[in-house]
Amino acid sequence: MYKLSPFRLGVRGGNGRGGIAVVSFDVGGGREPWVVFGVEGAGVVLRQVEGLEGRGGRVVDFWARDLFREEDLFRAFAERLRFPGYFGWNWDAVVDCLDDLCGDVTGGVGVVGVIHDADSLIDADHLQVFVSVLCQGAARANSHVDLDGEPLYRPAISQHFVFLVKDFDAEEIVGKVQHPDLVVAQDGEFVTVTLDPDVWFS
Repeated sequence: MYKLSPFRLGVRGGNGRGGIAVVSFDVGGGREPWVVFGVEGAGVVLRQVEGLEGRGGRVVDFWARDLFREEDLFRAFAERLRFPGYFGWNWDAVVDCLDDLCGDVTGGVGVVGVIHDADSLIDADHLQVFVSVLCQGAARANSHVDLDGEPLYRPAISQHFVFLVKDFDAEEIVGKVQHPDLVVAQDGEFVTVTLDPDVWFS
């Protein structure tokens, strides 16, 4: 079962600052938002992740220090998520591979990618495209149909990504992630991101 580090386990509150957080998202489910930013020690996220694991899903950990440069990010994702050998080492290829992860990575149920120490990525030049790509891949993985609306040969697979930061500033995160293709919102002590349906699905 997925466990946070001893430091993070010491924070008992639902939102990492005491109390029980009530949120509208579930990173263990099959619905948007696809990307969530939250404070390290967010108990609500831990409970959702444990729920996914209890159903046979998987958790994959990433560390921000491995994601500073695009080529390093591609390598980390290819290794941790077991991208196929024909992975094209570009953003479009990441989307394609996230849409078709192997059963060993998802357990045939779903996967949550947890990005630790994400404070250092907030000012990264590629943050917006990175978050957009994660949303695109997750939206496709969670769908029962392909881009043409035809039924897929596989069931929908739950897929979400969580950025954990130590110094949570919702206004700053929203400002850094905001993009015309995305819907970025504050949800309690979290920031959630999904694709703008007027851009992607109209």
